[in-house]
Amino acid sequence: MSLTPQEVERYARHIMLREIGGPGQTDLQAAYVVIVGAGALGGPAALYLAAAGVGAIRVIDDDVVSLSNLQRQVLFATPDIGKPKVEVAREKLLAINPHVKVSIDATRLTAETAKQLIAGADFVVDGTDNFATRFLVNEMCHTFGPPLISGAVGRWSAQVSVFKSGATKGKPIAERLPCYRCLVSEMPEAEETCAMVGVVGPLTGFIGARMALETVKEITGAGQSLAGKLWLFDGLSGDSRTVSLKADPACVVCGD
Repeated sequence: MSLTPQEVERYARHIMLREIGGPGQTDLQAAYVVIVGAGALGGPAALYLAAAGVGAIRVIDDDVVSLSNLQRQVLFATPDIGKPKVEVAREKLLAINPHVKVSIDATRLTAETAKQLIAGADFVVDGTDNFATRFLVNEMCHTFGPPLISGAVGRWSAQVSVFKSGATKGKPIAERLPCYRCLVSEMPEAEETCAMVGVVGPLTGFIGARMALETVKEITGAGQSLAGKLWLFDGLSGDSRTVSLKADPACVVCGD
């Protein structure tokens, strides 16, 4: 794939970066990213990935825009209330970058639909807020191989990681990369969503942008991957730390 003169001008700030350059920008242009959830995390991630020049983006979300979304879901505005989120997302992403191919699915990701919706993706961004869907997305990524860029927020804290267990299937346990279920092995007894515990709005945009950043890094090979690591952020103190993750030999998805 090659860049047109118009695209060279659009992506000039990327192209001048040693870590991306022209080859990295064409890698972005060739990438197919599936975004699960178009809300507080998936929305900002989608905006930045479209602006970055990711060639094909698929957005999956069965929800409609509600008034309570607008405190943090910056993809939407007041006139969008009542509209399907994916339809608004497609309109906004194409307005940012008409060179991007945007496909949408106004459906809930289930065990029956997950294979069809995720198979073929080069990268998957998970911006959902419930463990059942996160577990399902993780299983599909492990099975089909695309790196999973995962983020979560609650109250004032957040986390981001990249899971690439599908790339190390069959290797000795010491050489495997962990999957999301190595981090969260069981469904929590009392699941806490943002609707239940609250969340400060700007934190979600910050984390959605961080997820987009990690996706761009994975596509272009820039910098150090978060695979095998978990980045934790405390919004009240502004402190962050990164901890190491290991593959769990007893993991129900990627273990022995």
